[in-house]
Amino acid sequence: MHDANSILGSLGLFIVAGLCEIGGGWLIWKWVRDGKENWWGVAGAAIIVLYGLIPTLQASHFGRIYAVYGGFYRAVSRLGMGLRREQAGWA
Repeated sequence: MHDANSILGSLGLFIVAGLCEIGGGWLIWKWVRDGKENWWGVAGAAIIVLYGLIPTLQASHFGRIYAVYGGFYRAVSRLGMGLRREQAGWA
């Protein structure tokens, strides 16, 4: 059985991974679609690489971690969509 600290650590890594995946993709999107400066693309790529490294910090088997992360990604992306809708006045 895992203790509370390891569970909280895993949850934190899931949240950071979701933010890295969404944030890195967003930076690359803005760089390509809106013609932002090159550092936007470089920063986005670096964050995406960081997203790829985060699962290695988890203590459990990669397949299990990746399956659980899918659920966290959906939750984080929904939260981001909700914030975006609120900012744009779509709600």
